[in-house]
Amino acid sequence: MDLSFILNELGEDRENYFNAVSPPIMQSTNFAFKTVADLRVAMADEFDTSTLYSRGQNPTLTILRKKLAALDGAEDALLFNSGISAISVTAISLLKTGDHVITIADPYSWTEKLFNDFLPKFGITTTFIDGSDFNNFETAIKPETRLIFLESPNTFTYQLQDLKKVATLAKSRGIITMIDNSYCTPLYQQPIKMGIDVVAQSATKYIGGHSDVVAGVITGSTALIKQIFSNEFMNLGPALSPHSAWLLLRGLRTLPLRLQRSFESTGIVTKWLSAHEDIEKVLWPFSAGFEQAKLAQEQMQGCGGLFSFVLKNSSLKKIENFCDRLQHILIAVSWGGHESLIVPSIASISADQYDVNNPSHQLIRMYIGLEDPQYLIADLQQALAY
Repeated sequence: MDLSFILNELGEDRENYFNAVSPPIMQSTNFAFKTVADLRVAMADEFDTSTLYSRGQNPTLTILRKKLAALDGAEDALLFNSGISAISVTAISLLKTGDHVITIADPYSWTEKLFNDFLPKFGITTTFIDGSDFNNFETAIKPETRLIFLESPNTFTYQLQDLKKVATLAKSRGIITMIDNSYCTPLYQQPIKMGIDVVAQSATKYIGGHSDVVAGVITGSTALIKQIFSNEFMNLGPALSPHSAWLLLRGLRTLPLRLQRSFESTGIVTKWLSAHEDIEKVLWPFSAGFEQAKLAQEQMQGCGGLFSFVLKNSSLKKIENFCDRLQHILIAVSWGGHESLIVPSIASISADQYDVNNPSHQLIRMYIGLEDPQYLIADLQQALAY
């Protein structure tokens, strides 16, 4: 299916909305029926009914759902009010007491809390592994392993997993695979085509693109998506609002342009940083010196605007002073919007916990937005000059 068709036409049915170029926001919780028989049909299959009650489906959400499923090459999609709710509800749906999960070390912080703190309350165990070594997946599998959860690349060190190999291994053992694909989006990586069962994204990031909406999405087979919707989703109630769905539809229109701009600018900025005398190293999957650059080129069509770097002779004070001196690059979490951001890993620990010998404490993560790259380089240069 053509990308331009997906972004601009799929699911829009403009003749139903006065031929409006921009889809309407169906800001209604409830929809009426002419007969009891019609209501009965809708209640019997709420998954495929967008005009019953907006805690389940909604016409505005249905347009977005079709587009996101098509972008991933998936049969269907389900929308959530955040990325972590998409991951959590799906994991709860797929797992039961006594099940075992394999996931990568150092995933997104709330994903780690889900597997470390929340799911153990229900007798579900998790093994965290270095996913860059495929052999670790084979070693970690147990008879009760039900789910392998991936995040490729992850979002501070950008370690990748070989998605095709992991998917093949999992299918041979009857294990479901799931990936957080927020870094790449469907434009730069299509995990379902590589055999992954469920793809999750924080749509807050690139899909929205304007830092004004929080949302999540999963894609996969219709059978699996419907199973999740009909049970855990409807009981836990993580529905996305129609207005948020409309904001995501707006973001999709410019997604290819924004991604390309961020990708190209990041290449310029990372090259400049790599050559700077005060920079120890730069971590970005499409950098020539990146340890897994070959795998990145094989399974990713492009690279996001998120990377990390380390200052030479790092100390907590030096890292703080550098970040505080920035005048245009904002100190903030998240990524994927129009604005460039920076966040040091030390922000998540207290000053007395800083360990100069811990490489993860020295990482500074930066996201490149839509500004001119030379504008950002000038800001970095003045902050490094002290």
